[in-house]
Amino acid sequence: MSGHAQVALELDDIQRGVLSPRPTPYAASYLVFRIDDRAHGRELMRRASAVATSAAGSPSPLGETWVSVAVTYHGLKALGVPHESLGTFAWEFRQGMAARAKALGDVGESRSENWEAPLGTADVHVVFAAVAPDAEKLEAAIDRARTAYHRLPGITAIWRQDCRALPTETEHFGYRDGVSHPAVEGSGIAGSNQLEKPLKAGEFVLGYPDELGGVQTPRPEVLGRNGGYAVFRKLHQRVAAFRRYLKDNATSREDEELLAAKIMGRWRSGAPLALSPQHDDPALGADPHRRNTFLYSRDDPAGFTTPGGCHIRRANPRDAVVAGEVRLHRMIRRGAVYGPPLADSVMEDDGVDRGLMFSFIGAHLGRQFEFVQSEWLNDGVFFGSGNTKDPIAGAHEGHTDFIIPRRPVRRRLPPLPRFVVTRGGEYCFLPGLSALRWLGDLQD
Repeated sequence: MSGHAQVALELDDIQRGVLSPRPTPYAASYLVFRIDDRAHGRELMRRASAVATSAAGSPSPLGETWVSVAVTYHGLKALGVPHESLGTFAWEFRQGMAARAKALGDVGESRSENWEAPLGTADVHVVFAAVAPDAEKLEAAIDRARTAYHRLPGITAIWRQDCRALPTETEHFGYRDGVSHPAVEGSGIAGSNQLEKPLKAGEFVLGYPDELGGVQTPRPEVLGRNGGYAVFRKLHQRVAAFRRYLKDNATSREDEELLAAKIMGRWRSGAPLALSPQHDDPALGADPHRRNTFLYSRDDPAGFTTPGGCHIRRANPRDAVVAGEVRLHRMIRRGAVYGPPLADSVMEDDGVDRGLMFSFIGAHLGRQFEFVQSEWLNDGVFFGSGNTKDPIAGAHEGHTDFIIPRRPVRRRLPPLPRFVVTRGGEYCFLPGLSALRWLGDLQD
């Protein structure tokens, strides 16, 4: 499937946000704009082409700092992209995330009618994302981005979400975050799993051969090539409920941590059960060269060490025997924490909004993000486990339990409540820098 020759990526035309893992620690901001005047929208694109950071060479004078510029389908329409060109984009992108909510498991409390305004509406046109190693560099990046929309009265800022790494370098449930990143051929960026062959560039960047040898790109080529699709989701985390579930079903503090590891597939330090099955290993969890280098099929095919239904094995089954070809469903995933941490040992919700801004990058919305979300996270058929769901991110309604394979008798936990609630999201297109200029030069 991956036998075709490697191609050279045009890194100077690809936005850095398509290929690069975020820095650790980090600070980030998402800014959303509505285009009220087409001419000003096109001027925004022209300016954005000078603000967006390319994937070539050093990201910026500020170090591991960059600005990404994304456009929704409604944004492309507001810019006046011709109808015949709009029709060449992925149909999921054209529908938008809100319309795809049921298929994604955004039901009940997570349904789009409950989303935070204006997410999921036709008002969301352009998304700027700024990422930096610290708050000072982030503000410098935002100041630079401000030059793109400053004094354009036809551009209205309608939403902003600020994110900051917690002092613990974990997400709100207490797990080390930002552990996994696939290698992409031609990117020059090493993957976090040294046992995984680099994926074809066309899995993430439009206009290049993918794992099947096909080339996907919207038309005209100047618009589609070197772009990618980005999925942004605001996910509220119910930290107190998660803590109570662990405590209520554990026999001791040590057992509580083991349950947390079995649910995630990693100890909270980031050490994987696959490499440290009996106890946590913080040194392993802190080592980016070792903590993600493992497979499943040889040493743990039945999931006695890393349960088949745990979060990391569902999100990326690696070499495990499952229905489908795993490499066709790989994505670049990034999470950024928002909101203050819930104080240690607090078991009741304090009413504060906290969670993750999650982003997924790929060239195939349907067989990457949507497939993983619907078939791997919200179903268990692919590994022979019926209608079970991801214990962390699944769309639970208190009906499905969690099974931990164990000899001689498996361990069955009570039905899981919903720990993560979708507060909104968007399907976006990350144009190449040439495409941003092309959008800026559109004429009616």
